[in-house]
Amino acid sequence: MATAATQVSSQADMALVQGVMRQVGRRVVGQEYMVERLLISLLTGGHVLLEGVPGLAKTLTVRTLAETIDTSFQRIQFTPDLLPADVLGTQVFDQSTGQFSVKKGPIFANIVLADEINRAPAKVQAALLEAMQEKQVTLGGQTFKLDEPFLVLATQNPIEQEGTYPLPEAQVDRFMLKLRVGYPSRDEEKEIMRRMAGGEPISVEHVASPLAIMDARHRISELYMDERIVDYIVEIVHATREPAESGLKELAPLIEFGASPRATIALAQASRAHAFLRGRTFVTPDDVKSIAPDVLRHRVLTTYEAEAEEVTSDDIVAKILGKIESP
Repeated sequence: MATAATQVSSQADMALVQGVMRQVGRRVVGQEYMVERLLISLLTGGHVLLEGVPGLAKTLTVRTLAETIDTSFQRIQFTPDLLPADVLGTQVFDQSTGQFSVKKGPIFANIVLADEINRAPAKVQAALLEAMQEKQVTLGGQTFKLDEPFLVLATQNPIEQEGTYPLPEAQVDRFMLKLRVGYPSRDEEKEIMRRMAGGEPISVEHVASPLAIMDARHRISELYMDERIVDYIVEIVHATREPAESGLKELAPLIEFGASPRATIALAQASRAHAFLRGRTFVTPDDVKSIAPDVLRHRVLTTYEAEAEEVTSDDIVAKILGKIESP
């Protein structure tokens, strides 16, 4: 009986995943990597930092994802003159009653798109920290819980550094994944032209609900992970801190700081979600390898020597994954 129930649950989960992917695919051509990673973040409650040049459908993908699961969505355009109150909200004095009331800001939505997050000053970026980590906002001494699912998806432009403020390491670490979004292929670009030529909006259907997402999160957290997979994840993260102990002595001068324990937790959660998207009830080493670069690339800080040798954090993570023996 339990097996039959599990099978039905698994079929429902696959129907949910395929339904969301299909609906997003009606508007967004290609970018399967980005869509899948955004779905992983949604199914684990982890925030995502999207890095890519303008015009790669980052905003469109996030907006469409929110529509498919029938949740509230807010887009905040980050600018140098933005204030924390513009994001979180503020207290407003009502002259008729002589009382202060709270006017909630755009952070009070299920999915929040922080567009060009590195254009806002540190004070605004810091205002996001409590919301992202604690899933709550404090206004005028009152604390307001944010509705679940709550997700911050932030974009930053890697090619335009004028008028930008680099994100503090503490905030970058709060993003579960950092995605590098690339250009479409020639065939995909042709299809984009065909779809957009008419100028008519493409409708999508609601194929999931916030409740269904929260139920899926619960099942993902219970996915089986063998003790050898746990050791494998810990070994990978530890190698970013003490590469010499893992037989990677040549990486030691290239790494300023390795990944924190938050990375270990994120890698385990994301690996489970990756297995869930494949319709499996257990985690394999391939799940860990597939998602590890997205979990670790923003958590491995390189030295000046690495920059001089043009070695990136992606290169370091790739060498670690190539060296650590999988179970």
